[in-house]
Amino acid sequence: MASIQPQQTSSGSSGDTQYAGIDERKRRRMISNRESARRSRQKKQQHFDDLMAQVSQLQKENAQILQRINAASEMYGGVESENNVLRAQMLELTDRLLSLNSVLQIAEEVSGMAVDIPEIPDIMLQPWQLPCPVQPMVTASANMFQC
Repeated sequence: MASIQPQQTSSGSSGDTQYAGIDERKRRRMISNRESARRSRQKKQQHFDDLMAQVSQLQKENAQILQRINAASEMYGGVESENNVLRAQMLELTDRLLSLNSVLQIAEEVSGMAVDIPEIPDIMLQPWQLPCPVQPMVTASANMFQC
């Protein structure tokens, strides 16, 4: 019985050249893969750096917006306070005017002389019905926007 054995190549020049070609291709492919992996890591790092810069910029913009919100809220509080003072003064002056008009009417009745008493405009008697009603403003605090 004849057994089949694989042919063995001698350590001649034709076998070495064949393996050398394969080894050279493997080596070049390995170098190419390493270079590709290095470029991929660099690209990934650059993308990460870009994202971190964007995060920093957005945080800076967010802080500026929060400062503007706080300043606007503070200004609104001051204007609202001043408006409340002015409304109270208007009510007080309206009451004084009504009282003085009552005194003038009594003086007119007692003296019999006609006194010109101007009408008090409804706007002064009913400040809540101003032509441009004051709309309550929903105040936003800076804490609403913080994560």
